[in-house]
Amino acid sequence: MTETDPKPEEIVRYQKDPETRIATITLSRPERLNAPTAAARRYYAELLHRANIDDEVKVLVVRGLGRDFGSGVDLPEFMAKLNSEDEAIRLAEYELEPDDGVRLPPAASFRSGAQLTQWFASPRGGCRSLQEFKKVSIVEVQGYCYGWHFYQAGDADLVIAADDALFGHASFRYQGWGPRMWTWAQTMGLRKFQEMVFTGRPFTAAEMYDCNFINKVVPRDQIEAETAKYALACARNRPTDTVFQQKLFFELYKQFQGEQFGSILSGLFESLGHYAQPDGAGFGLNRDVLDQGLAKSVKENDAQFPPDFRLSRSGRRQPE
Repeated sequence: MTETDPKPEEIVRYQKDPETRIATITLSRPERLNAPTAAARRYYAELLHRANIDDEVKVLVVRGLGRDFGSGVDLPEFMAKLNSEDEAIRLAEYELEPDDGVRLPPAASFRSGAQLTQWFASPRGGCRSLQEFKKVSIVEVQGYCYGWHFYQAGDADLVIAADDALFGHASFRYQGWGPRMWTWAQTMGLRKFQEMVFTGRPFTAAEMYDCNFINKVVPRDQIEAETAKYALACARNRPTDTVFQQKLFFELYKQFQGEQFGSILSGLFESLGHYAQPDGAGFGLNRDVLDQGLAKSVKENDAQFPPDFRLSRSGRRQPE
C-alpha cells in the first residue's frame, strides 16, 4: 500500500451472523466500480481463509455496494505498481519486502510474466481464492460483472443475478486470455464461451442463465431478498461437515476436468503475449494507443464495436 491507497478493510468489508452462520463480504468502493486494490485483493483472500476455518460460518455471500458488483481490479493502480521502478512496490504484490532478500527476475524474462499469472492461480493471490473455499459461497451480481469480479462469479457455488447484470472480461478485448478461462469454458459451454472470447462482447444475465453460468435472474429490486433466501436455505441444510464433504467432491470433480491446470496454462500465454503483433492502427489496444491514457483508449476501443457488443452502459446506449 501507498499512503494514498484506501485501506483494504475499507474496500472489502466483512461481517458474520453466528446465529444463522451466514457471513457477508461487501465490496465497498462504488465510486471506482468496487475495484479492489492489490492490497484489498490479498485481504479478500485472507478473509476467505478465515471464514474457511471459522466454525461460526457455513455460508458466505459476496456482493458489491451500489449499482454494480464490479468491473475488475483497479487497473491504473495495478499497472502503475507493476511497472514501477521501485522494486519494493513490485515485491509487495507477492507479499514480499526488500528485507526478505528476494530479487525479482528481469521484466523481459519468461518467468516475469508467468509468475504473475501463477500468483493469480494461487488462493493467496486473491483471484482463485473462492475456488478452494470449503463452505457454500453465493455471489450476488448486479450491473457490471467484469474481470476479477467475473472470476468470483465463475468460482462461486451459486450465482444470483439481477436482470441488469452484464458478464465478461475486458481482457478478451485487450489481451486475449484470462487465468480462469478453463473454468469459464466448462461452465458456459464451449460454443458460447468462444463467442465471448472472440467477439469480446459482454453477455446479459438472461444469456448467462441460458448457458448455465448463473442460478437465478431476478428484478434488480429483489436481488438482496432472493440471495438471502438462498443463503438461509443453504445454512439450514445439511451440517457443515457434510458441506465440507460435498465441496471436496466438487473440487475433485473440477480438478479431474483440469480447473487448476487451466489457470497454470495461462501463465504460458502471459509470457509469450508480447510476441503478438497488432493488426494495425485502430485495431485493439496496443502500446501506441495506450499512450493516449487508459480511460480515453478504453472508450475509443469500445466505440469500435456494435452498440450491443460494447462493455460500457453509456456506450451500449449510443448509436453505431
